Amino acid sequence: MVLGASSLPLAPGVEVQRLGFGTWAWGNKLLWGYEEAADPALEAAFRLVTDGRPLGDGLLFACPTASRRFFFDTGDSYGTGALEGRAETLLGRFRRESRHPRRAVIGTKLAVYPWRLTGESFEQACRASLGRMGEDKIELVQAHWSAANFQPWQEPALWDGLARCYEAGLADAVGTSNFGPRQLRKANAYWRSRGVPHTANQVQLSLLSTLPLETGLLQECAELGITPIGYSPLALGLLSGSYSPDRLPAGPRGLLFRQILPGLAPLLDCLRAVAAARGKTMSQVAINWSMSQGAVAIVGVRTASQAADNLGALGWALTEAEKDALTEEAKRVPKKATQNIFQTK
Repeated sequence: MVLGASSLPLAPGVEVQRLGFGTWAWGNKLLWGYEEAADPALEAAFRLVTDGRPLGDGLLFACPTASRRFFFDTGDSYGTGALEGRAETLLGRFRRESRHPRRAVIGTKLAVYPWRLTGESFEQACRASLGRMGEDKIELVQAHWSAANFQPWQEPALWDGLARCYEAGLADAVGTSNFGPRQLRKANAYWRSRGVPHTANQVQLSLLSTLPLETGLLQECAELGITPIGYSPLALGLLSGSYSPDRLPAGPRGLLFRQILPGLAPLLDCLRAVAAARGKTMSQVAINWSMSQGAVAIVGVRTASQAADNLGALGWALTEAEKDALTEEAKRVPKKATQNIFQTK
């Protein structure tokens, strides 16, 4: 893996830009306030990335070249209540109706629900995901989390299930999410013994979540030939500069932000200074920092203007001095992002 490379491998013969897009908010009413009336805005965001569609007042985003592909991350649990699976349905439809469908590389994550106790059950879950997306095959199928922390007896079925998905031709490769270095090595050795390409590992990575650097996970990924995917590079929006203790988002995010924002001012000031010096937005700087760690950074996207701003994180790089300044300031933040409860060692 080359840290400065503009693209990274995600499956055999498939390389993607170091910026990807997440669909966690698509169908999620509880945390993100999703409404079906927002679907056209979601599609406009998708098409801006893949097709270079017009963005307000005739402003055009340069259409990606045929070789420029972007990773879109989803999951079979995305969508609350009766809307579970909504993100997969929308993503599949958007790709089918795109002028350049292959510019969108899809990876879905299979939830490790306690009733999925056999390899066959995970294969069936993958087939259900493909059905929602209207696809016969996708580029990447991933374990949404490891069962090791709470139901370790389920882990063999999970590993077998993802291998079966690859062997049945449902995906080009398999991936993991929230696996630490120890569990990552075990899973990788198992899949390697079956000839299954294990190409990606998702983990929370941002200036407020540096655990992958502290545990050696990113180095482990490099040694195993696994591309790290860093989710929440903006820490749910905390690093965007859009919020303050007096201006909080609605819902559960507001409760979390209320705890973290009071101690975040020095880091936000540093982000703001770098952004001003480079002619970038604070979000673009925070995303670029995550990409500079050798990861594909995936950001949530709900509008075309948001997608356009995120795309501005590509095509340039923070200097070592800028990265160091941000990293050192982040170390002094008193309260960091909450870690995923499924994150393993």
